Amino acid sequence: MQTADASQVVTSDDLDDQLVDTYRRVGLRPGLLERLCGIRERRWWADGVTFVDGAAMAGAKAISESGVDPAGIGVMINTSVSRKYLEPSTAVAVHDALGLPRSAQNFDVTNACLGFMNGMELAGAMIDSGLVDHALIVNGEDARAVQERTIDRLNRPETVARDVLSQFATLTLGCGAVAMVLGRTDQHPEGHRMVGSVSRAGTEHHELCVGDNDMMRTDLKGLLDAGIALGVDMWTEAGEEFDWHGGMSRYVMHQVSKVHTAAMCEKFGIDESQVPKTFPTRGNLGPASVPFTLATESDALDDGDRVLLMGVGSGLNTACLEIEW
Repeated sequence: MQTADASQVVTSDDLDDQLVDTYRRVGLRPGLLERLCGIRERRWWADGVTFVDGAAMAGAKAISESGVDPAGIGVMINTSVSRKYLEPSTAVAVHDALGLPRSAQNFDVTNACLGFMNGMELAGAMIDSGLVDHALIVNGEDARAVQERTIDRLNRPETVARDVLSQFATLTLGCGAVAMVLGRTDQHPEGHRMVGSVSRAGTEHHELCVGDNDMMRTDLKGLLDAGIALGVDMWTEAGEEFDWHGGMSRYVMHQVSKVHTAAMCEKFGIDESQVPKTFPTRGNLGPASVPFTLATESDALDDGDRVLLMGVGSGLNTACLEIEW
């Protein structure tokens, strides 16, 4: 598993400075991104670098690290929310950039911020069924364009406080990429084993967060409350089969904000010191968030450690996936 970091650091102060007149006019205080969310900065891709480039860079690094012959990659799954076109898939551009063989099936799997974890589950099932021996999962996200458009829109004279708050989550996003190679356990005893996963759907909440390449509108409190409630239901039911409550070495949560992290830890009874955090310096990387955070923590993990990936995606869907390190 490897990451590709966007190079341009954009601080929350930078974004606040661009919106300071709007904040004053609508009666809001600057500094909410850092004070409330705990996000000091996020990254943007440099000019001329795309999220496809980022996904391909991470993919190439992951293949190299794995030692797997690229000719042996049977499927490449792209899980990016970011996309330039409705058709063709983003996967074809990443496949081409990586120079993968014609025999490597490729397609997109999108499920908001839960996409990468869904890609892991799907790839694991394909490997277990014998369809492929190795799978590559990639993700590249680009928040720059939608953030620039949001700032321009919020600086219009007709903007009111409600507009700022409904589009506030857009400013928490960041750019980045990550990739992971999966293979058969019996062929890769040095690898990290996927143990099992549980998911739950709360699709009655599918209008709480809606976005496209121009705008994202979010009911912040509604999404947090519904996501926590759905997660608690899943957590309680999973307890009958998995001892996740206290037996894990790390809990790698989807990175949204310090409010979201604290609420998750409180509701699930998790020691926050066991939760690695990337949101202060990377923001919300969407579906790249969980694997990116896992990659940054990998050097601190020991053989035999139990790691629980905890994802949530607007829509609303949530999942937990255990890895034995």
